[in-house]
Amino acid sequence: MNDRESSESIGRVTAVRGSIVDMRFDGVLPSIHAMIRAGRDHEISIEILTQLDRHHVRGIALTPTEGINRGMSVIDTGQPLRAPVGDAILSRMFDVFGNTIDRKGPLPDVTWRAVHQLPPPLSRRSTSTEVFETGIKIIDLLVPLERGGKAGLFGGAGVGKTVLLTEMIHNMVSRHSGVSIFCGIGERCREGEELYRDMSTAGVLDNMVMVFGQMNEPPGSRFRVGHAALTMAEYFRDDRQRDVLLLIDNIFRFIQAGSEISGMMGQMPSRLGYQPTIGTELSSLEERIASTGSGAITSIQAVYVPADDFTDPAAVHTFSHLSASLVLSRKRAGEGFYPAVDPLSSGSKMSGETMVGHRHYQIARETRRVLAQYDELKDIIAMLGLEQLSAEDRRLVARARRLERFFTQPFFTTEHFSGIPGRLVPLNDTLDGCERILRDEFQDYPEQALYMIGSISDAHQNIGAVNGNSPLNEATSDKKRQEQGAR
Repeated sequence: MNDRESSESIGRVTAVRGSIVDMRFDGVLPSIHAMIRAGRDHEISIEILTQLDRHHVRGIALTPTEGINRGMSVIDTGQPLRAPVGDAILSRMFDVFGNTIDRKGPLPDVTWRAVHQLPPPLSRRSTSTEVFETGIKIIDLLVPLERGGKAGLFGGAGVGKTVLLTEMIHNMVSRHSGVSIFCGIGERCREGEELYRDMSTAGVLDNMVMVFGQMNEPPGSRFRVGHAALTMAEYFRDDRQRDVLLLIDNIFRFIQAGSEISGMMGQMPSRLGYQPTIGTELSSLEERIASTGSGAITSIQAVYVPADDFTDPAAVHTFSHLSASLVLSRKRAGEGFYPAVDPLSSGSKMSGETMVGHRHYQIARETRRVLAQYDELKDIIAMLGLEQLSAEDRRLVARARRLERFFTQPFFTTEHFSGIPGRLVPLNDTLDGCERILRDEFQDYPEQALYMIGSISDAHQNIGAVNGNSPLNEATSDKKRQEQGAR
C-alpha cells in the first residue's frame, strides 16, 4: 500500500442521497475540491464541497453513484480535478476528466493542471480594447464584439443559438491564427457529434479543442466541465501566448447544474428556486475569461432564457459579466430573418464612436434610428395600411425593410440544409451596403433581392433569381399590377 492509500487517506461512506455523498475520515480530513475515489474499481469520482465537522465531509459525485453503499471504503487522492494541457490536445474531444471521447486512442504525453485556478490579477490584465470582427453583418455593425471580452447569445429554445455559435467557430478559425475551444455544458450528445463532423469537414479541427459534459451526465460533471475548458484555454493564452476563442453552449446549464447541487446539499433556495450562491459560482468561472499581455480569451456564450423571460435571475446575473449582448428574437426567426438577432434589444459597450470610428458609429446610429421608427410604425401599418403613411414615412419603411433583409446571411454551417453557399462579409462591405441602402440607392430593387446575400454587390445577381427582370422593369410591373387592381 502506497502513501496515498495510507490509513489517513481512507474513509467510509456514511450516507448517499442521489449524487451527494457523506463520508467519514478518522485521520486527516480531505481538503475542499479534493477528488475522492469510491467503488470496487475506484470508478466513482467524488469532489469534496464542504467539511461538516472534524471527521465528516460532503461531496458531489461527478459520475453515476450506482454500486456505492454505506460503509464502503473511499480513498482521498489528495489532488483536485485536473485537465490535460499541451499542444497534443488540439483536434481532440474530451469529457470533464480529460478522457478522450473521440475514439482516436489515448493522448501522448501531456501535462495535467488543476481546474480550480484564480483569475489573472489586475496587474496582468490588458487595458487596451480592440474590436473582434466576426464576418457576420448584423453583429459587426450593431453589436461589435470585444477582443478578450465576453458576449452572450440570449434566446429561448429553437431560435438559433447553437447554429450561430458554430458559424462563429468556422469564421474565427478561418480568419484568425488562434485556437478555438468549444465547451458543451448540458447539451445533447447529437449536437457534439454533428459539431465534430462539421468542423472536420470544414478543415478547422486542427486548431480546435472540444470538451463536453452532456445532458445525461450527473450535475457535478456539468458543473465542472466549464472549469476544465477554461484551464485548457488559459494554457494557450499564458503558456503558448495565443489568442483563444472560447465558446460555451450553454452557460444556463452551468447555473442549472449548480442549482441541482445546491438543492441536494440542502441549501436554502433563493428567488425562483435558484441557489443562493449563484453570483459567486458564475463569477468564479467568468472572471477567469480575460485579456492579458500575453494573449486574450474571447468568449461567446449561449444563454438559454427560460420562457423568454429576461428578468430571470440566470439571465440577470449573466448580463452583468458581458461586454456585448446578442438577443435572439423568436419573432424574427419566425419571419425568416436569420441570424435572428434583435437589433434594438442587442447592445455592446464597443459600439461607441471612440471604439469603432466615426463612420461606423454614424452608420450604426442611423440604422438603429430607421429600424426603431419602423418598429413604431408597424401598428399604424397593421391598422390603416401603408398607403396612409406620409411619403417620407413610406421611404423610411422601404429602407428599414431592405436593411432587415440585407442583415440576413447564408451560413457555412447550414449549407447542407439551405443549399445556399455560406458567406463571410468583411466589415467594410457591411458598412458600404448599409450606407447605400440608407441613401435609397436600392429603392427600385425588389426587397427579396437583398435577402440571404453577402456583400451588397450580390443584390445585382439576386435580381434574376427573384423574377428574371431588371429593377426598372420590376418597378414598372408593380405599377401596372396596381393600376389593373384599381380598375
